[in-house]
Amino acid sequence: MPTAADLYYEEHGRADAPPLILSSGLGGSASYWRPNLAALSRHFRVIAYDHRGTGRSDRALPERVTLADLGADMLALMDRLGIARAGIIGHAIGGMAALEAARAAPERVDRIVIINGWARLDPQTARCFDVRLTLLRKAGARAYLEAQPLFLFPPDWLSEHDAALREESEHHLAHWPGDATMEKRIAAARAFDAAPWLGMIDSPVFAISASDDLLVPWRNSQALAHALPHAVHRHFDWGGHALNVTASDRFNRDILDWLTSGATLFRS
Repeated sequence: MPTAADLYYEEHGRADAPPLILSSGLGGSASYWRPNLAALSRHFRVIAYDHRGTGRSDRALPERVTLADLGADMLALMDRLGIARAGIIGHAIGGMAALEAARAAPERVDRIVIINGWARLDPQTARCFDVRLTLLRKAGARAYLEAQPLFLFPPDWLSEHDAALREESEHHLAHWPGDATMEKRIAAARAFDAAPWLGMIDSPVFAISASDDLLVPWRNSQALAHALPHAVHRHFDWGGHALNVTASDRFNRDILDWLTSGATLFRS
């Protein structure tokens, strides 16, 4: 099992292709990116990893975790793999951690794709976190995991993939990182506030949102893009919070067009 900087990672694509790091959201698992790996690895050396505290990575966490810590982990992973500069695709907190990495080491971070992220916690996102924490504290990990798809996927997609999602919940339960770890990760997401420093980010950013995202209202991505000096916002009418899974064909096409082009960035 390959590890670097105490983080489990896996590589896809040619070793001599431009490096592209995939950083997942609250769940923290490299397996989240399965619908995107084939398309991305045709163009990039793709590195997907499990966040510290989750999956197959080191489970030890400090008392307080921040998204800056997650960004530092990305840079440490790059160091161990001998990568001087890389692009990053991040889902929600994975994308915001990429901004933290670009803030700490602007010369190390190329283009960034952020899926359903935010600059400052939205009241709706806070409400969803409250519900999930109540489930975890009062009903336990199983109830938390069984409810998780409600926050990630559109209702029609949920119905069509019910059996697979129930099987996936069992897998996540068997590899549960612990209640304390999940509480620390949610606290890190809640505390993130990039509004004071977004104007300092030099990396080009592609922010993607979906109208039916229950967890993060789509205008957060629009506001994030407008606050960044070099950003574009792309909006999907359907796809939910995990739109790279539900609308993977469109997602793969759109981000590859942007990642591989030299076109001038635009705002929308």
